[in-house]
Amino acid sequence: MLVMAFDYGHRRIGVAVGQPVTGSASPIAVLPTRDGAPDWQAITALIGEWRPERLLVGVPRPADGKESELVRRVRRFCRQLEGRYRLPVATVDEHLSSWAAAERTGSRDEPLDAAAAQVILETWLNEEHP
Repeated sequence: MLVMAFDYGHRRIGVAVGQPVTGSASPIAVLPTRDGAPDWQAITALIGEWRPERLLVGVPRPADGKESELVRRVRRFCRQLEGRYRLPVATVDEHLSSWAAAERTGSRDEPLDAAAAQVILETWLNEEHP
């Protein structure tokens, strides 16, 4: 089973793929957004190319517990993924995924979105498929 993960952001969406059987995940793309709107054509192309059976989306969990505008946008993105592709969509706490991606890559300057999506997917693999 192939799983595709998304790190949704206002300017970019990072994408990674992985398999529970091997426990591995790899970053595959960083897609631009336009004022927070996903590039659905690019997402459709990736889903067509990789043919995932499940989608994951990282959701930021604010320390104060309040739902931010970003969290509302991420939840809308999840609903849109489900509606467009008819695939199961799960959410994963992405708290500190960008920090972990920066630590892994050794850079805080380049876009870390795909590496953050990889961290989100690895978190899910470790929690759901140890």
